[in-house]
Amino acid sequence: MKAGARCFSALWTVHRLPARVRFRYVSCPHGDFADDVNALSRRIAGLPGVIGLRINPRARALVIRFDRGITGVERLREQLLALTPETGESAARASAALFLNPPKCRQPGGLAALLASAFLLPPALRLLVTAGLALPVLRKGARDFRDNGIGSHALEAAAVGISLLLRDTASASATVFMLELGEYLEESIVRRSDELLKHLLNPVDKEVWVERQGDELVVSVDEVIVGDTVIVGAGAIIPVDGTVLSGEAQVNEATMTGESAPVAKSRGDTALSGTHVEEGRLRIYAEQVGAHTAVARIADYVEQSLTAKSVAQLNAARLADRLVPWIVALAGASYAVSADWRRAAAVLQADYACALKLATPVAFKSAMYQAGKSGILVKGADALERLAEADTFVFDKTGTLSSGSMAVTDSIAFDTSYSAEDLICLAASVEEHYFHPMAMAVVEAARSMSGRHFNHKEVEFVVAHGVASIIDGQRIVVGSRHFIEDDEGIDVSPYRDTLDRLHCDGKTLLYIGFGGRLLGVLALRDVLRAESAATVARLRALGVGKIVMLTGDHAGRAAEFAAILGIDEYHADLLPESKAAIVQALKARGARIAFVGDGVNDAPALAVAHVGIAMQKGADVARLTADIALLEDDIARIADARALALAALERISANYRLTVGLNTAILSAAALGILTPVAASVLHNGSTIGILLNAVRRQTSGETFGMSYRCKRQEKLE
Repeated sequence: MKAGARCFSALWTVHRLPARVRFRYVSCPHGDFADDVNALSRRIAGLPGVIGLRINPRARALVIRFDRGITGVERLREQLLALTPETGESAARASAALFLNPPKCRQPGGLAALLASAFLLPPALRLLVTAGLALPVLRKGARDFRDNGIGSHALEAAAVGISLLLRDTASASATVFMLELGEYLEESIVRRSDELLKHLLNPVDKEVWVERQGDELVVSVDEVIVGDTVIVGAGAIIPVDGTVLSGEAQVNEATMTGESAPVAKSRGDTALSGTHVEEGRLRIYAEQVGAHTAVARIADYVEQSLTAKSVAQLNAARLADRLVPWIVALAGASYAVSADWRRAAAVLQADYACALKLATPVAFKSAMYQAGKSGILVKGADALERLAEADTFVFDKTGTLSSGSMAVTDSIAFDTSYSAEDLICLAASVEEHYFHPMAMAVVEAARSMSGRHFNHKEVEFVVAHGVASIIDGQRIVVGSRHFIEDDEGIDVSPYRDTLDRLHCDGKTLLYIGFGGRLLGVLALRDVLRAESAATVARLRALGVGKIVMLTGDHAGRAAEFAAILGIDEYHADLLPESKAAIVQALKARGARIAFVGDGVNDAPALAVAHVGIAMQKGADVARLTADIALLEDDIARIADARALALAALERISANYRLTVGLNTAILSAAALGILTPVAASVLHNGSTIGILLNAVRRQTSGETFGMSYRCKRQEKLE
């Protein structure tokens, strides 16, 4: 070991709460000490004020809970950076400290062997050894009683203490073992549910290639700065958000977009962090690095979701705490009636806290993981709960119910020497050099009919107006009415009736002027998604009472869309700023609103809604503001998210009923003397583990849940 070596060469804060912090770290270059979780745990656990610790060596992450009265985030960071690898002597001292202050959860196998071996000893020594092994349970109960009053840990300690006072080492040993086994399995299940969520993301490589001053060199991912040229080859994870400078590659973007097929990337394309280069090589200009990348922001959402508590979770915890005094009273009453301390100890074995407090967050995390695997990013259990509570869904039409892309619906030539097909091909010949959505729609229409191509001179782009060129010595202009009429001086009045009719139908018009006259117009319209009507119908089946559409279209066109989709209410001719006001008005009438949008101007409405949902191709600000973001461009995922949310709440309700029913039965049997302390402990911990396993299992499918939900809803109505 080199003199002056440190455990970490770099450490930075990823997320912080009042008494909890998450760090990312880089190991020291002198060895892999930071990869030795046991050694690292011993060193960090010994720091002043540290009361809880979780280490993920693969993600290079530390999650530390601390006592704010003793230490703080910056103080912890300084101490961690100064931390040195332990020598043999310090390791021995740490081992002794761990023996005197055992960790929160010991391995049940080793504990069982120690408890069993104690029965080979004489009775007096057996009692002493059992008391020593029970010491962590007693200490934990004493601390819990000191800090929080009478709680579940205090009840457990009291049960063990009574058995020891009665010299009933069998009951005390069995109780200690079942408590440790239950806690070990509970923590394993909770940790598994946390890891499920974290596995939604690909870890970024620790080292990357960058090009600096013409040289290619390897640097730590933490050393990459904005403006660097990052080089990523086949098999690597893109570590930054940026723009491709050169190269070609096939990139798998499934982790970020939900799209399973690799996407071809070349100069000018956007590169997303966390995506995987399958073939090829790219030089990428780094625009967002470190904590500012898309993958880091999503990782932060996941971290927040692990700590955010839903209303259901808080209510369950409060109920569990309120029931503790009643259990103490029941234990006292059972002793008063029977004068049997064993009966009182049996009652104290069973409480509602473990299952009530753990099953709810585990069920939410399991649902959130399944949502992520289905292309839905849920930013916390409370978002899932609010989605289940929503009774009104409000859709911004463009980009949600409609695809956001245009299609040519009408081609009207005002010169009989040109056919409708000629008009489309003429416009497409100059529009093919322009990447506006309307231009792309015209080009696609021309391709579908395999029409002729008109040779032209260089194309002139007029920003926010259209394009112009020369064909057969005559000027052709394609664009807006303002461009044609005001800038080019072309008279459109003879065709006003036709133009007004198309405009009233809610169609967008593209004017084609040729040789100083209006040659014709192309009418385009936003295309409804094929699955929109089915999604609206499925939302109704999942208990949504009202569905509203917001659009800037004319009332006639909006009414047509509403009729096709089965929309209850629509608001047309809207300005962008009107959406949030409508959502506020619906909320004022008592509606719980799920708002679905995709644009920058949807962000205010997403923020004020009960729950906001952003489409996959939405603007960054919309996806950041929303509570739920789709990872693939499929509106059906909205109904999937609703089904998962309802299924999660149904499972939580079922677990609640199981918890109350089973523990009430165990408490009653214990109070009546039917159960011994050992039997009560086995039944209580066994039922808790069963309820947790039920919480973490795969959710019911959306269709099955939708059917059961409809049946229950109909029963209530009848």
